[in-house]
Amino acid sequence: MIPREILKKIRQIELRTTRLVSETLGGQYHSVFKGQGMNFEEVREYQPGDDVRAIDWNVTARMNHPFIKKFVEERELTLMLVVDLSGSGLFGSGGQSKRELAAEIASVLAFSAIRNNDKVGLILFTEEVEKYIPPKKGRRHVLRVIREILCFQPRRRGTNFHEALDSLNRMARRHAIVVIISDFLFEHRAAEEGDPARHSSYLLSPTLGPQTMPALRQANRRHDVIAIQMVDRYELELPALGRLVLRDAETGEVIEINTNDHRKRNAFADRRAKHQAELLRLLRSANIDAIEVRTDQPYAAALGRFFETREKRRRHG
Repeated sequence: MIPREILKKIRQIELRTTRLVSETLGGQYHSVFKGQGMNFEEVREYQPGDDVRAIDWNVTARMNHPFIKKFVEERELTLMLVVDLSGSGLFGSGGQSKRELAAEIASVLAFSAIRNNDKVGLILFTEEVEKYIPPKKGRRHVLRVIREILCFQPRRRGTNFHEALDSLNRMARRHAIVVIISDFLFEHRAAEEGDPARHSSYLLSPTLGPQTMPALRQANRRHDVIAIQMVDRYELELPALGRLVLRDAETGEVIEINTNDHRKRNAFADRRAKHQAELLRLLRSANIDAIEVRTDQPYAAALGRFFETREKRRRHG
């Protein structure tokens, strides 16, 4: 049985996100993610303003009056949500963890999809694929997707994008919208002993492993891949809170650091910015759009900007 507090949280997420979908994002989703072709619907009489290229000359000759072919978009798409459940997703310096934010973002996209009669599927991963839910339609299915993101207890704590993408490429045979929701934090041991930036949280830095890029490119050739990165403010800048004992959620490493040392804070911020820039460069090199959402800021604006940029690119491309 699902605990009452979880049911309450799922209901709150549904109410917040369906309102957002109804007011703005649902229409933007429809205009940005188009079907893969056009299906013939009917022949009707030509009307002033119709495209003359659509005239059906055979019917026009028989009826002695111009008729045009009418087509409708082949609308049905599949939205695959690929969600990172590694240990770092449990972190959140405010009222919301990154995992809770992931559930809310997934809810917005999933309700937008079923509003447009699209299917929604889910892959939950850590160092391995932890759970796969095949694509389906309907509100109950979306609520199950939200519940799994919030409540599923993964076996592992680390991150392996290659495994998740390899499974995606095997499972999703047809073209799909693939949204990867992750903090994109990996264990990074470039910092050496004595480096003022070196501490447990720093060892998990935004980057992509060497096996990940070929898998990403392969997935994006077959599908439309979008990366949504979840970020907490304390992953960007260290707070000045004195001496802290930090435990890495994925590696288990424990280290003590004096956060009042401005050199450590500056070095941390510089290194984080460097790795963030490299992550975005790698995603751009694979032609993958990236969206950054933060646990301490409303996410609707970031999603709205993404949809607007996509729509402008589609109109002018």
